[in-house]
Amino acid sequence: MTTFYDLGLPKKLVDKLVATGIDTPTPIQERAIPHALEGQDVMGLAQTGTGKTMAFGLPLIAKLQSYGRPPEAKTVRSLILAPTRELANQIKDSLAALVEGTPFKVGLVVGGVAINPQIKRVGKGTDVLVATPGRLIDLMERRALDLSQTDFLVLDEADQMLDMGFIHALRQIVGWLPEKRQTMLFSATMPKLMAEIAGSYLNNPVRVQVAPPGKTADKVTQGIHFIAKAEKTALLIELLADHRDEAAIVFARTKHGSDRLMKALVKAGYDAIAVHGNKSQGQRERAIKAFRAGEVMVLVATDVAARGLDIPQVRHVYNFDLPNVPENYVHRIGRTARAGMDGAAVAFCAPDEVDELKAIQKVLKMDIPILSGRPWMGMEDPSHKSKPKGPRGKQGGPRRGGGGGEKPAGTGQRRRRRGPPRGRGTKAA
Repeated sequence: MTTFYDLGLPKKLVDKLVATGIDTPTPIQERAIPHALEGQDVMGLAQTGTGKTMAFGLPLIAKLQSYGRPPEAKTVRSLILAPTRELANQIKDSLAALVEGTPFKVGLVVGGVAINPQIKRVGKGTDVLVATPGRLIDLMERRALDLSQTDFLVLDEADQMLDMGFIHALRQIVGWLPEKRQTMLFSATMPKLMAEIAGSYLNNPVRVQVAPPGKTADKVTQGIHFIAKAEKTALLIELLADHRDEAAIVFARTKHGSDRLMKALVKAGYDAIAVHGNKSQGQRERAIKAFRAGEVMVLVATDVAARGLDIPQVRHVYNFDLPNVPENYVHRIGRTARAGMDGAAVAFCAPDEVDELKAIQKVLKMDIPILSGRPWMGMEDPSHKSKPKGPRGKQGGPRRGGGGGEKPAGTGQRRRRRGPPRGRGTKAA
């Protein structure tokens, strides 16, 4: 069995990693780290939750040890770009833990917070800077940063950056970087434009792939309810009641929809909180901190939380609204079944979401097992197929509306209630 010591990393760095309980590299780490340590450009393709952060973070920190002096004022030695504040924060926290007790500094610049304190911090020079593209450009335009001495560039979750329209920002940022640098790109999918970016920004990269694009985690049990849009909230309230003591993330399509749904859950007696782009950075951080600590059990979010959130105790993911970008379904359900645990992913499909479901199943190369209802017009009727087995290996019986299939673990069977579940509500941040 390969260990981190076998990959060529400095012993002190590996000792610190092992002290945190991480002693065996994941497949993406095992394959990417040796190439990164040799100075090669790396293009890593792996599904969410496979340890991509350490795959690029450990080589970066190892290379910092070759510098015999601190960075000059305003300069950045290593730049990591991430599409969302949540992912950037998580990367920063992971790497900061590895440089604790050393002279190396890991910085963070993201939007949604005051810019002047960030300008002050980066003015001292930074060994590793984790940034979202928009705020980084703000700092560059204010001449608060100098990227001319940046030796390493990492593009994390690069496909999501493209989905969020950051392509022009990426081109602008790369223009400020020296041509001679080491670049690593990590992504869960490989759209055509990604290949063009890799060809433009990476120099003869080593391609490392550990799972085909669109593949979901093996321990996620999936299922779908065909249900009218007006009935979604009532069904969600019933399903959540069967696992009140287990953390769940509910994905909605819009910011206002997330807030409405969160308020409906609180009214029904659930401890729920919302995270989306209209929340300030402080509100988002407090919400995720409360969810991570178990102070609230339901996080209602838009796709800002589809990547980067590494909270192992999340056992359930609900796609209340199906995503417009089919690959985001894979990232959403990747928030569960982490760290070797099991997880359940339940989707709701209204009549106007048929096209989204078709696109998702095309990416998955499989039909999602039906939990209740019948496929809407425009979809193949799979009633002739054998009923899917649930996570406990039980054969699913007929469900409401004629659909067959066992519910994913912990989602329970629908049943009549005279009133909403009892419980204590939590106000949103």
